[in-house]
Amino acid sequence: MTLQQLEYVLALDKTRHFVRAAEMCGVTQPTLSAMVQKLEDELDCRIFDRSSHPIVPTQAGEMVIKNAQNVLHSVNMLKESLSDIKGSLTGSFTLAMIPTVAPYLLPGFIANFKKNYPNIILRVTEMRTESIIRKLQTAEIDMAILATPLDDAKILEVPLYYEKFQAYISPDEELFNKEEVTTSEMSDDKLWVLEEGHCLRNQVFNFCKNRQHASTYEAGSIDTLVKIVDINGGYTVIPELHYNLLSDTQKLNVRKIVMPEATREISLVIRHDYVREGLMNAVANSVKQIIPQHMLDARLKKFAIKL
Repeated sequence: MTLQQLEYVLALDKTRHFVRAAEMCGVTQPTLSAMVQKLEDELDCRIFDRSSHPIVPTQAGEMVIKNAQNVLHSVNMLKESLSDIKGSLTGSFTLAMIPTVAPYLLPGFIANFKKNYPNIILRVTEMRTESIIRKLQTAEIDMAILATPLDDAKILEVPLYYEKFQAYISPDEELFNKEEVTTSEMSDDKLWVLEEGHCLRNQVFNFCKNRQHASTYEAGSIDTLVKIVDINGGYTVIPELHYNLLSDTQKLNVRKIVMPEATREISLVIRHDYVREGLMNAVANSVKQIIPQHMLDARLKKFAIKL
């Protein structure tokens, strides 16, 4: 069994096609097929069902693929941690962000990171929390920035900053005349929230936990929620950092939420076997250049991340 064979298996799983997998790996199709066949013979099992079109992993093959991902992840971590020890951050990594964080972090983060760490190939993807957890576990991504806690023993969380929620209220509503509002004053029949699957939706419901939400309206993004309120009235809940994306007129519609004051924790998360401490600090330092000081985690202001 070789690392190259495992790479061929993962390419084949990704493309589900021998020719495309061979092109991805830079080898001929007969070479890739022979190497995968040799691995199957060694393991005495079929990794892929070739009678299916496109090909699919067998039950045993799914286990092989999962372990191959972990093995190659560990090998890459070994190589890259040696680069960190030598004082040179190189290589590549994949960072995921949830959709309700990406609009505020991603543009500035990419610019800062590319400027300060030009020898690292950065791949950033936007995905929801459930997908992030799954892809962290299969080593398809290296790190993620999302709302925590996750309550997952296999994932390490490093808090980056804390963000308050604010109410965005139509001028047509009575609540618009208040300087601050409580969650109990925001009746369900006028509350607009994100659609199912967004963690921000759950966070809104958590601090409104003693209420029913059968009449709640749903939308796909925070920008959409704001526009819905502008045209249809009612109110919604937005993260603190969204305030800077509003027009001067829209900013007049924002009110502080009290009783309870609602805050979310945003963290950098990794698998427990992740070893690239230097790269984690590179990500954290890039975030620190974007987030206002008063929002940053107190420990992050003073200390570097230690694994």
